Amino acid sequence: MKPLRIIYMGTPAFAISPLQKILDSEHEVIAVVTAPDKKSGRGKQLTASPIKVFCTENNIPILQPPNLKDESFVSELKEHNADVFVVVAFRMLPKEVWSIPSKGSFNLHASLLPKYRGAAPIHWAIIYGEEETGVTTFFINEQIDRGEIIAQKQTTILPDENTGNLSNRLESQGADLVLETLQSIAAGKVNTIPQPKTEEHLAPKLKRENTQLQWNKDGKVIERFVRGLQPYPCAWTSLQNNGTSTYCKIHQVEFFEGKQMLQPGRVFIDNRKLMVSVQNGSIHVKRLQLQNKKTMSDFELLNGYEMKDQAYFENP
Repeated sequence: MKPLRIIYMGTPAFAISPLQKILDSEHEVIAVVTAPDKKSGRGKQLTASPIKVFCTENNIPILQPPNLKDESFVSELKEHNADVFVVVAFRMLPKEVWSIPSKGSFNLHASLLPKYRGAAPIHWAIIYGEEETGVTTFFINEQIDRGEIIAQKQTTILPDENTGNLSNRLESQGADLVLETLQSIAAGKVNTIPQPKTEEHLAPKLKRENTQLQWNKDGKVIERFVRGLQPYPCAWTSLQNNGTSTYCKIHQVEFFEGKQMLQPGRVFIDNRKLMVSVQNGSIHVKRLQLQNKKTMSDFELLNGYEMKDQAYFENP
């Protein structure tokens, strides 16, 4: 089996383990493509992506094109004469790019396709109460996350698992699957299958509009929503207390099923615990973060914050 010449594309920390797995193998990583540095923080300092930091520390050549269709960038990719492009948590590639390598370009996606196509598959799998998920490698084509499937690995979603925990497990599984996929390609033993045409479960990009808590929903749904958005970007809500509205992130909750007489969203204190009424019980808000404050437990909050009797979390 002849080792493959690879150009790797990725940006977040999730892409590091698969890259390391390839570096530890007989295959050769010629270069890594990642996003341009971005301004972040109060000082608006340029910040490198986690993949760029990793590559710099390991002396791996880096490409950071502002435009993937740029002719000079496309020409540079061709000059590298790679056998395959490996894409992990990057952006959609134009045909001018993914069609370059002789053995194709494949993507690692953190779901069991065709379920949860889109930008946030791990988050939405937890939010919608899936009991299992996994990772998929597929050859890239013109349509987002719709190319022919090469291989898959599945895993159970644990009852108390949040996106951070599950992402760590899927990153490790994904690294193994990427290497297995490369071995199959190198050996000429790839047998792809078209993605089944089933009901779509999409995983859209997370933004302010779809990460706001709705306290009038079932308590189990609310608990999954918080877990699915933890640790990032985090579920948020507005606390109405003593005539003021305060932006608030909710980090950890526990649901208690039962009859509830208060309006959904109403806050009450029970044995020094911050509780919220929902339609079929109560939510214990264990950890939260008021705007411009540090993350704290409800006990820490109640030690220094006066919660009025009519306080409530706002429903959108």
